[in-house]
Amino acid sequence: MSIASLIAVSGMNVAALRLQVSAVNVANVRSDGPLPGSANAASFPSAYVPLRVDQTDAAGGGTSATVTAVSPATVPTYDPTAPYADANGMVASPNVDLANELIQQLLARYTFAANAQVMRADTQLSAALFDITA
Repeated sequence: MSIASLIAVSGMNVAALRLQVSAVNVANVRSDGPLPGSANAASFPSAYVPLRVDQTDAAGGGTSATVTAVSPATVPTYDPTAPYADANGMVASPNVDLANELIQQLLARYTFAANAQVMRADTQLSAALFDITA
């Protein structure tokens, strides 16, 4: 496998991870819980902690990614009907921005497609090179 293919594979792996993390965030956008430090915090599960992907250049080419928690993980939201709401009707909601998650999914899609095109071009180049030398 050529260096161009290895770099493209690393980009495709990061794109797949970005899509996976975004999908989990969207799926858990309504996973509220009690506010941290509230009186009933121990009685109910805590709110979902959203994740984010931090992409960096890898030494020698390519890219790598780390998954970290979003900070702040939750934002207070008014929901007096929740059994874990505090005296003011506030609950902890995951700090997920659906518009940003859409952008992350589109970024993953186009990044994956671009790296797949690099793989195709590299394969065609290698095949042409083998035809010349054969």
